[in-house]
Amino acid sequence: MANPIKKRLADLLDSDLFMPRELSWLSFNARVLQEAADASVPLIERLRFLGIFSNNSDEFFRVRVAEVRRLIAVSSGDNKQQSKDLLVAIQKRVVELQKEFDRIYVDIVRELAVHRIYLINEKQLDEGQANFVQAYFTNTVLPELEPILLRDGVNIPPLNDESLYLAVDIKTGGEHQSAVVEVPTDRLERFLQIPPPKAQRGNVFIVLDNIIRAHLLQMFRGAIQIDSARAYCFKFSRDAELAIDAGITQSLIDKMELSLKRRRKADTVRMVYDQKMPTRLLDNLCSRFGFGKYDSLTAGGRYHNSKDFMEFPDIGPRSLRFKPRAALRIERLDEQASLFDSIRQKDVFLYYPYHPFDYVVDLLKTAALDPQVSKLKICLYRVARNSRIIDALVNAVQNGKQVLAVVELAARFDEAANINWAQRLTENGIEVIFGIPGLKVHSKLLLIERKEGNASRYYTHIGTGNFNEKTARLYTDYSLITYDQNVGKDVFNVFDFLKYNYKQPKYRLLLVSPHTARSGLLELIDKEIANAQAGYRASMTLKCNNLVDKQLVMKLYEASSAGVEIRLIVRGMCSLLPGVKEISENIQAISIVDRYLEHPRVYVFFNRGKPRYLIGSADLMTRNLDYRVEVLCPIYDVDAQRIIQDTLDQQWYDNTRARVLDQNQTNSYVKTKKRATRIRSQDSIHRYLSTGKLPRYPKSRMHQPARRRRKLKP
Repeated sequence: MANPIKKRLADLLDSDLFMPRELSWLSFNARVLQEAADASVPLIERLRFLGIFSNNSDEFFRVRVAEVRRLIAVSSGDNKQQSKDLLVAIQKRVVELQKEFDRIYVDIVRELAVHRIYLINEKQLDEGQANFVQAYFTNTVLPELEPILLRDGVNIPPLNDESLYLAVDIKTGGEHQSAVVEVPTDRLERFLQIPPPKAQRGNVFIVLDNIIRAHLLQMFRGAIQIDSARAYCFKFSRDAELAIDAGITQSLIDKMELSLKRRRKADTVRMVYDQKMPTRLLDNLCSRFGFGKYDSLTAGGRYHNSKDFMEFPDIGPRSLRFKPRAALRIERLDEQASLFDSIRQKDVFLYYPYHPFDYVVDLLKTAALDPQVSKLKICLYRVARNSRIIDALVNAVQNGKQVLAVVELAARFDEAANINWAQRLTENGIEVIFGIPGLKVHSKLLLIERKEGNASRYYTHIGTGNFNEKTARLYTDYSLITYDQNVGKDVFNVFDFLKYNYKQPKYRLLLVSPHTARSGLLELIDKEIANAQAGYRASMTLKCNNLVDKQLVMKLYEASSAGVEIRLIVRGMCSLLPGVKEISENIQAISIVDRYLEHPRVYVFFNRGKPRYLIGSADLMTRNLDYRVEVLCPIYDVDAQRIIQDTLDQQWYDNTRARVLDQNQTNSYVKTKKRATRIRSQDSIHRYLSTGKLPRYPKSRMHQPARRRRKLKP
């Protein structure tokens, strides 16, 4: 007999069931912009949120919009029209967000001045400042500048889409010439602090592009006759998709390097420019870049590449920045002579950045020195620039250990860095493999093999975030370090699969993409559906970065229709529409944006009062479940379960930084009752992990005994 719920869902249109993921992504970036606009956020942090917004926007065009353009190029009929309509909707929303960005920026600059922090332009320099800037330009900036004259019949060389450029309008007599010059922010600081005026105290900054504007004539070194010159900022984005030809007989590193070179010449998908740029100059640039009707031209203010605001210097009173938090040490790990002794006694569960990432580094350093350790295996996706993880792996080889590193070369925008790391590891005697063609290795795995008695034992790390000291201070993430040998054997099989792709591994406990993660998650949801249909309370809490896989969304609609209570905490894209009558009435969704980037993936199923907890690297996206190597690991340690449940509950009842994800994703903040306890989950979680105290909120029912809610029908 056909399932009536599935039949009803199948009869609905996609537009009734799914929000386009690109529009949902823009809704996420709008939440970042809300942080920049929020007066309760420290002022310099608001400026940095503008930088995060700008950086996100660049990636959005390079990845998401580029994909929509490719769909338009290869599709036909209704599909082509839908993609065109989506591109129009994207452009409309982008323009709205850019206008909001410009308004917030003006407000922040005005408020900075109240605190005697000044961002001035080249026309506001007094004589002393002008002399200071002139000397800096001559000695430091000018040697870095390579202007390019735009001449008829001469092709413009490929420009870097991660850079900021000035388009220069040169006037000689009645004639106009054009030039472009890269603003060298990759080699020089974007913000130069200069002396304040004599009669004024405070901190004065001028941006690098304004320094160049003040010395345009000097930049051309007298090579051409110039009566006047004006400069206008612009930047552009290229399609970031890498095409790696599987048929070419060459190493994967060579193929990746070739693809990175091709990326520099990839199609442009967006140009953002100073709206005061003369039309003739804009037309010249568009013609030379080959902009077409599906490309995005966005007029903006005088300044672009605002992602540099992320690195705005710490200046002014401390109240203008987030209050520093010391990472919380774990007493039993600090007291034990050996980390291996601690892990054998009890699983280690870490929650960054509340706990220090140092424990993982210490584990690797201990393994490098321990004479009983024979082998280490690790998956590297993104590592810090000066990585202590890499140093520890090299040291392990120097101490006679066998080390295998799976390096994912296709970690988007970190490809070049990962090529360099792979070469360094290889040069130091580490066996480096690159996984499986067509499957990106996204797992966060570390396996240590240690001789104990007459047997080899495994110490295993499974996490939700990368082995990266820098992001571990900025992102929230979970790490499990366990002595569970079944987990260790499963992770051994994952590494075996990565090295010998022809093997079909079997897993005892783990859900692994592309083998068992999708089917395993669907099975857990089906169990909750069966429990609800049998009259038991059924519920689940899913926290992830993105929820866009259509099969899983449809399964969650089915679960909601069956009476399963579903809580979603989704940071980024969410295609599911909560609260739709007879479809998703039992689904509620929120998103949290705060000082730390919420990054864990954790999936909790009530399971008739014996809840199942899984953490890992897999988001609820088709690519994560079918086209990547991902690992989800069950959590059995009761203390770790309690930390997960308590922190999820605090996030669910966050009434300060949580936004409701409704059907239109309007990003309204969670409403607060007049006398309700104010909960800012990232603050309360830090207090909870340091003191054990929880804020007041409704008690979780996740561990309550499962009882039937109603009598079963005969």
